Amino acid sequence: MTTSFPSLAGHFLIAMPLMRDPHFAESVVYILTHDKEGALCIIINRPSGLTLADVLEQLQPTQGKLSDSDDQDVFFGGPVQSELGFVLHNSGPQFQGTMNFGSVSLTSSQDALAAIAQGQGPEQNLIILGHAGWGAGQLEEELRDNAWLSCPADLQVIFNTPVEQRRSAAAALLGVDLERLSHQVGHA
Repeated sequence: MTTSFPSLAGHFLIAMPLMRDPHFAESVVYILTHDKEGALCIIINRPSGLTLADVLEQLQPTQGKLSDSDDQDVFFGGPVQSELGFVLHNSGPQFQGTMNFGSVSLTSSQDALAAIAQGQGPEQNLIILGHAGWGAGQLEEELRDNAWLSCPADLQVIFNTPVEQRRSAAAALLGVDLERLSHQVGHA
């Protein structure tokens, strides 16, 4: 029996306690697109250990410190194309290579990084290396297998919640306390 899922674009995926994949264990994933072809997503709660200054040094080694934004964390967005950088930001500013997804945009060009470093970039932003993706039917299968909770996303969780609280804040949108979830899997 095939179960069709509605599009989950604009939703969070919250990893269930039994998630074994180290790329996604304890993660919160923001879904940018989801259709019959698959899903394009960004992990929003996994700092990479790099800062904007580290990235800029790799891109422009002769450039000095531009602003206090240089110490902004860079996040691991997922295991796909982890060498590529992106900026997830509010939809106002437009840069080269900007794709709009409703109330957020994803930019893949260096001009957005430079604007952030100069204190002129989008106020709400998340700098990311890589992304996550699922092929046709993969995400639906993982949802059927109880690997994820899903709920409509709240941009406050992405841009204004401390990183260590994002997973519990996303789960709270569903009224779920992750500390009380069972580690047992079941199907109704």
